[in-house]
Amino acid sequence: MTAVRLPRALPRLPRLLVLRPAVRPALCLLPLALVLVVALRHRSVLAEGFGQLRSAEWPWLVAAAAATCLTWVAAAVTRQGAVVERLPARRLLATQFAAGAANHLLPTGLGAGAVNLRFMTVCGVPLARSSAALALYLLAEGVARLALLVGLLIAFPGALRIDGLVPDGAVGPLLLGVALALCAALAVLALVRRLRAALFSFLRTAFGEARSVHTRPSRALALWGGSLAFPLLQAAGLASVGRALGLPVSPTHMMIAYLAATIAVALVPTPGGLGSVEAALVVALVAAGGPVAVATAVVLAYRIITVWVPLLPGALTLGALVRWKVI
Repeated sequence: MTAVRLPRALPRLPRLLVLRPAVRPALCLLPLALVLVVALRHRSVLAEGFGQLRSAEWPWLVAAAAATCLTWVAAAVTRQGAVVERLPARRLLATQFAAGAANHLLPTGLGAGAVNLRFMTVCGVPLARSSAALALYLLAEGVARLALLVGLLIAFPGALRIDGLVPDGAVGPLLLGVALALCAALAVLALVRRLRAALFSFLRTAFGEARSVHTRPSRALALWGGSLAFPLLQAAGLASVGRALGLPVSPTHMMIAYLAATIAVALVPTPGGLGSVEAALVVALVAAGGPVAVATAVVLAYRIITVWVPLLPGALTLGALVRWKVI
């Protein structure tokens, strides 16, 4: 792969990723402090969610928990598929578990991205290529999620009743806002030469990394297989919780509702989608034919299993990985 000339600012970035000895103990305790803050802010949701779990059918809840655990395996497989170098498997899996906690404590995607970027640089992957691998992972996961939704909607065209979900006259302003945002981004790139050079340099590195990964069948299979498995396992977890609480919606329709809701809130900058994901999931399950009260109970129980139960052990794992200099 041809060498890429990096902008002046990028060679200084690896030094920012080197943790000073005095900073490391504080970073070990920071995840626990953030867990406490987030839990206190959402204590009413926690109490109601745990209350819903008491009336659920436990075999289905176990299935939902198993699907949640397998999502970390799928994420690890996808992360390995995004880089040519072989990453240490056990540390990679532990990092995905810790990254899940970080992702719920920081704005969506930033926590997991920072943890994985740090992990890859510690493993010896250069910063530019680590960033390219992170972008490739996000692209593959997004494409796979959207492809699954489109495929399922084609197979089950009546799965979501979207009449009335979008307010009248809202589509036009939404499209106008997207167009204005794109124009503003293009104008900034056109006016700021250094930013444009950094972007083009990153894109060259990213395309080179993507070509290298796809020349190895095992890496390409891991990248796209894991990207497809990850959202399917998440959706299967929601369907299992729905069955546990007796939601009168077919599992396939619940999976479609999950994919539609998560795609809709993908760009909402809230920690782990807290608040926005819950609202979108309730709306999607109602659009799939579920009663509002049962759909709300399902979403609360699902978020307890997938977010709140793993949050504390994930934060502890994150602190341990920082202490042991894995990240």
